Amino acid sequence: MAVGKLRHLALSVEDPEETAKFYMSVFGIEKVTSISAPMADGVYLTDGTINVALLRYKDDRPMGEGKTKDWFGVHHFGFWVDDVKDCERKIKENGGQWFMGEMEGDNVFYEMKFSDPNGTIFDITHTGWGGARKDGPPTKDD
Repeated sequence: MAVGKLRHLALSVEDPEETAKFYMSVFGIEKVTSISAPMADGVYLTDGTINVALLRYKDDRPMGEGKTKDWFGVHHFGFWVDDVKDCERKIKENGGQWFMGEMEGDNVFYEMKFSDPNGTIFDITHTGWGGARKDGPPTKDD
């Protein structure tokens, strides 16, 4: 059976350009393009494997039942980084805030949670998550 691969995530944000600057400055993610469409204005970013859309919706229709165009975010998502302390510094320098979790030695599984300037929660980890690969899908040499 073929396995679907997560390759796209969309976040509803107040200011796509400012939010893009945050993620590009902290994580080195690259900007793919900006859009201005009837449904939303947005910025698309990539880390080379996954596409992240930062969208500011213009009306309530695309948000789903019970949500309005002013509802922002996903509960959280995560970044696998080489150096948690260096990343924490960059997050704070770029307007992000610590949310929960403290680095306490070398844990097998570890996350620190922060929020971006919109309040969207994200994790950083140096150990990863079960089933995830740091550098994308396996190659034929793996």
